[in-house]
Amino acid sequence: MPPALEIAHLNIQDVKVVVVFVDGAPGPRGYGELQRAAAQAGLDGNVVPVWRDEFGRTRFMAPEPQHAFFQIVDYDQLRAQISGTLRF
Repeated sequence: MPPALEIAHLNIQDVKVVVVFVDGAPGPRGYGELQRAAAQAGLDGNVVPVWRDEFGRTRFMAPEPQHAFFQIVDYDQLRAQISGTLRF
């Protein structure tokens, strides 16, 4: 069975976002794979990988207009919104 990552569906100022919880920063290839998997799963919205760095800080890859949101939201608040998994 393909690996699965937990996801949360959010709506940030009328923009759909699929938050994907990953173990570390995905490279360009990994980010592309997440986007393809989300599209194949029929998930709408911007795919935003989120992880904790070695110091416990929340890190993310998001479009510029969503940076302010992800800079202030707490990682545990995001995890509280988990609503499914994404297989890739």
